[in-house]
Amino acid sequence: MDENSESKRLIEAALFMSPNAMSISEISTATGIASPGLIERLLNELVAEYDAKDTSLKIMAISGKYMFSLKDQYVSRVSSLAKGPDISRGALRILAYISKNEGVFQSDLVKYFGSSTYEYMGELEQKEFVQTHKYKRTKKIETTPKFKEYFSV
Repeated sequence: MDENSESKRLIEAALFMSPNAMSISEISTATGIASPGLIERLLNELVAEYDAKDTSLKIMAISGKYMFSLKDQYVSRVSSLAKGPDISRGALRILAYISKNEGVFQSDLVKYFGSSTYEYMGELEQKEFVQTHKYKRTKKIETTPKFKEYFSV
């Protein structure tokens, strides 16, 4: 097996084992492959290989990060086996409200959901589903491209 094939399999193994989407720098750290250009080229080859294979798996890119996922036609048939979203119920409620009321102010969220909003907002920002912008004495909240890709909105 040549060096590029071995590196490609190493990247594949890292994506398989990671519970989260991985950036090129995270893949570099996990695999020891120093060249971001090589990683990106091998990732593109892997994406094409999985798209062409007769398999239920695919490698998808979300906001510059990569992860294994299921091809769309298989998701609904086996989704009951999933352990649930990697987001708390309260944060999910707030995220749904934000997505319906794009550009909502954090002060309005606190009035509606209470002081636990701050904790949930931290979770949503950490997972990069929302971004905030300072607006007077509060923050204006919007969903991110990652949110739209992740939830297929």
